[in-house]
This record gives sequence, structure tokens and C-alpha cells, in this order.
Amino acid sequence: MKHKNGFNPLSRTTAHRRALHRNMVTSLFKYERITTTKQKAMEVRRTAEKLITRSKVDTFNNRRHAAKYIWDDDIVKKLFSDIGPRMKDRNGGYTRILKIGFREGDAADVAILELVDYDFEKKEKDAKKKDDSKKSDDKKASKKEAGFKSSKGESEHKKNTDQVVDSSSNRRYNRVKGS
Repeated sequence: MKHKNGFNPLSRTTAHRRALHRNMVTSLFKYERITTTKQKAMEVRRTAEKLITRSKVDTFNNRRHAAKYIWDDDIVKKLFSDIGPRMKDRNGGYTRILKIGFREGDAADVAILELVDYDFEKKEKDAKKKDDSKKSDDKKASKKEAGFKSSKGESEHKKNTDQVVDSSSNRRYNRVKGS
């Protein structure tokens, strides 16, 4: 029976449990969706919902209270500028837990903890756009490097200096090996 047991200690010491809550809450607000065990998700959900409730009203005291749990200043800003105003109309139930099965190694219940208004398709599109922009930037950089050509004298000088550097590094390598 669970009489007078206010929380699940998760078989951890107090300091470890607090650090676990802080890290998981920070990850939840950063990525808006995390995968973890069902028991951890149920415990972290309590902390996350309390912080979201505080973030609805942007006051100095509420920010200080949130900063006790979230050590990353950018995530605190995101909580108060983005997540809190999005949840302004809701009276509670800011997160959901979706069970996804059992873990392979130890058969633990695995679940997804996410914010209720999380949009998976939108996040996928944003990720694809970022990847596409990185690829195009890489192509532009490689074209610039390929387009640069030096005179004949400079290229011969580079070859000579490269050979000297290579031979000195080989000697140093052989000396370390003891041969």
C-alpha cells in the first residue's frame, strides 16, 4: 500500500533524485518531448507542471523559483517567454505521458513525456529546414575553396613545406615508438 508515501524515491539518494529532476525538466522544456521510463516520467511531470503554472505569470519571484530547478538561463527564458504564454488558457494538464512499450535490456516500461501542444510534424519540418540550410552552406563553402587557385610558385612552396612537416612528424613518431 502507498499510504503516506508522497513521492516515488526511484531508488536514489535525495541529491541524485533532485539532480535527475532538474536534468529531466530542463530537457523537457528544451526539446518539449523526452523518452524515459514511466516511473520517472510520472515523477518529473509533477515538477514540470508546477513550473509551467508559475511561468504563466512572469514575475521576478517566479523566475527565481524556476531558476532553482533549471540552471540554464536560456531554458528559463524559453519557459517564461514561449511555453508559459502558450499554456495561459489551460488550467492544468500541461504534459502527457504516452506509453510506448518495454525496454529491451531490462523490460522497464518506457514512455514519452511531452508538452500537450507539442507538434511533431512542425518539429520535423523545422529540423529538415535546418539540415537543408547546413548542406547548402557546406556546398557554398566547398565551391569557394575549390574556386581559389594560387600561382605555380606558391603551390611548389607548399609542397616543400608539407614534406618537411611530414618528415619531422614521422621522425618524432619513430622516436616515441623507440625504433
